[in-house]
Amino acid sequence: MKIEPFGVEMWMNAHENNCLHNLAETCVTSLTLAELLQITGRNDGDLAELLPLKLTYGAIEGSDRLRDAIAALYANRTREDVMTCHGTAGANALVWQAMVGAGDHVVSLVPTYQQHVSIPESLGAEVTRLALDESDGWLPDPDRLAKALRPDTKVIALTNPNNPTGALIDRDGLTRIAEIADRVGAHVLVDEVYRGTEQDGGIGPSIVDIYHRGIATAGMSKAFSLAGLRLGWVVGPQDVLRAVSHHRDYSTISVGMIDEHLAALALEASDRILERSRRITRANLATLGAWIDAEPGLAWVRPAAGTTALVRYDLPMASEAFCLDLLAEEGVLFTPGAVMGVEGTLRIGFGNPPADLAAGLPKVSAFLARKRARQS
Repeated sequence: MKIEPFGVEMWMNAHENNCLHNLAETCVTSLTLAELLQITGRNDGDLAELLPLKLTYGAIEGSDRLRDAIAALYANRTREDVMTCHGTAGANALVWQAMVGAGDHVVSLVPTYQQHVSIPESLGAEVTRLALDESDGWLPDPDRLAKALRPDTKVIALTNPNNPTGALIDRDGLTRIAEIADRVGAHVLVDEVYRGTEQDGGIGPSIVDIYHRGIATAGMSKAFSLAGLRLGWVVGPQDVLRAVSHHRDYSTISVGMIDEHLAALALEASDRILERSRRITRANLATLGAWIDAEPGLAWVRPAAGTTALVRYDLPMASEAFCLDLLAEEGVLFTPGAVMGVEGTLRIGFGNPPADLAAGLPKVSAFLARKRARQS
């Protein structure tokens, strides 16, 4: 199987360990094990429970305890509606492998996480890229979506909250998408890995709470600050989970028992962990917003959720060149919009430790001032 190189991941692999201030990071500041125990109200006794654990494959479909904790994140789901995977990336890959093949039609709302374009294309599907419009707040236009569908459309794919823009489709918007999909019997796959990082209110609705053909993927990385567990999941209809299971047997078998134990601890205290994540991202977005407002030549649609913002700049240079120069001169890492198909923009992460953001942004201002001075 041939597949397009993964632009964002290649960029991060090359540069994220060679910077002073990683403002390309998309996870809310990661938790240590000690912090996890503290925030969940546990103690070392919970780790001691692992000592007699025989490290078998464990429950193949995921432990009952973990799947119960995952199901509790949704309105009317049980453990039977949940399948664990190796991260959200693994969940996405398995869903695509299970759902589409040569000749199938997919509509993917872009910009998005590249998996939702390149994987179905690699499987032989025809992918219609439906571009989100900045003037619409990076939210989908229902009329344009309806026109993009065909009688044979198999899947509509999107990220919500959106990566990279931070746009958030509310319940009414998701309901409208579901109604449009239902006309042709299409599934709606929503990558919800940033769900729980809303700027206003608490955790928002999931597509599986709204649409009977809805499929949600998520994991422990972004909103839950535990990327190192490499644990994700699929929630969806039984026929979809059966198809995913067939492919999962070839590539996953099961998720690590220690990872499952720690993930269950975290999810059983999801309200406290997500409260921490929202506290960090809300404070950081205020810092980022004040900086953008004061910086001439930058423009954005303020994110409603997530950990990233897509920011336009007015310098006459490609985004990759911009980011490479910024890294070399100031040690600050952004992600170039070009690797997400949105040239002339920068993806800036705001899930970082607040001190890192506060230290990095003035360096970007100095960089911008030098670049503009050279033009004049």
